[in-house]
Formats: sequence, structure tokens, C-alpha cells
Amino acid sequence: MMEHYKNLGGDSNVVAYEIEAGEITVQFGDGSIYLYTNQSAGAASIKEMHRLAKVGQGLNSYIGRVVKKGYAKKIR
Repeated sequence: MMEHYKNLGGDSNVVAYEIEAGEITVQFGDGSIYLYTNQSAGAASIKEMHRLAKVGQGLNSYIGRVVKKGYAKKIR
């Protein structure tokens, strides 16, 4: 089940996320949903994405700066 992203910075394109072991699913403002995994983005990046999702700040910029196109698949 997707959790609402807090967006503490107020300008994130991330609206929701779902954390699973070794992966994170992220929904963006345009309705697109991407799955990121340890294999696609690297375990350290997934760990950081989990942390940023939980605190509700910095996830969108981290994806843009570090992860970029390191997703396993586009769900929609």
C-alpha cells in the first residue's frame, strides 16, 4: 500500500511511496510509478531513498541527482 509522501520542502514531484525489503516504489505528480531495486539503483541508494521517504524530504532531488534512470521498471 502506497504511503503519502510528506513533502516537507513543499516542492517535491513525489506524491507517494511504498517500501519493501531491497526496493522502493515511487509515485510522481504526473501519475507515473517507478520501481527501484537494489539491483537497479544499488543497495546504498535504496537505503537512502528509504530514509528520505520516511522523513518526507529530499527524495525527488536525490532521485534526480543520484539515481537518475536507475529504476527496475516503470509500472505506469
